[in-house]
Amino acid sequence: MKIEKALEQYLVNIQINEGLSMRTVRSYELDLNQYLEYLKDHSINDTKKVTDVIIEDFLLVQSESKAASSLCRMTASIRSFHHYLTFMFDEKDPSLNLEVHRGSKTLPIFCTIEEINRLMSSFDDTNPKDALDHSILEMIYSCGLRVSEVVSLTVNRVDLETGLVRVLGKGNKERVVPIAMGSIPVIKHYFLVVRALYLKKKTNLFFINKFGRKVTTKYVEVMLKEKCDEVGIQKHITPHKLRHSYATHLLQGGADLRSIQEMLGHSDIRTTEIYTHIQNKQVFTSYENFHPGFKEGGIDDDEEV
Repeated sequence: MKIEKALEQYLVNIQINEGLSMRTVRSYELDLNQYLEYLKDHSINDTKKVTDVIIEDFLLVQSESKAASSLCRMTASIRSFHHYLTFMFDEKDPSLNLEVHRGSKTLPIFCTIEEINRLMSSFDDTNPKDALDHSILEMIYSCGLRVSEVVSLTVNRVDLETGLVRVLGKGNKERVVPIAMGSIPVIKHYFLVVRALYLKKKTNLFFINKFGRKVTTKYVEVMLKEKCDEVGIQKHITPHKLRHSYATHLLQGGADLRSIQEMLGHSDIRTTEIYTHIQNKQVFTSYENFHPGFKEGGIDDDEEV
């Protein structure tokens, strides 16, 4: 079923058949409108094409800007919507195993530095398509950008000489982010050689495909998945998880939380604090792995220290 039609019928159902208040219906509608916009941005216009992975990725993106209570309500809205479609139209329910998180947010998946190196070194930059793909992923990871921010970048916002990019983020808030020095030659090669090759008509977009058109978020997601499969990365890595990798690696390298908040474009420091939980988890894991009390048999009472 077309997603707009499905939402329309669902809202009528919860208002008339379930008797929910207009305030509650409005809350569900606001949540689901954001959800449907995300689906349409990923070229999903039919409810039967929705998967559990796409829902999880949507909620992961939302977790950056929403409190746990709001995320819980949004998850419940999505589950209710798909349960209705299953009951009324016998569609498969992709939200069946979706958890409604009432506590703290789940820790985001991220790449190790070794996995990032393996991914980035897999491109042949003499091939125009590889040069484009490599440049996009470098921009996401080296600057911590959202995929939507990357595909919307314009030429006047990228300064490869100073190594800075002016990003127009959520709520039209602008931030200036440095480009990693090691990424600049890759991005510069794309811009000077490949973009010039792909340019068919005048456009201010920084990233364009071989037809001279805007690169879509869906293209980036599919390309990244194929690349991860190619290099043997088993984790489900999305462009947004490359952004998580950027933040995690900055924190591991000693960057302070406020600087990471600014570069990610988080309006609330509490959103950025999830990365300290990752670091704390790694500390405890190291403790369990190396402290003799956690090893088999524990500490020998007679052992001199």
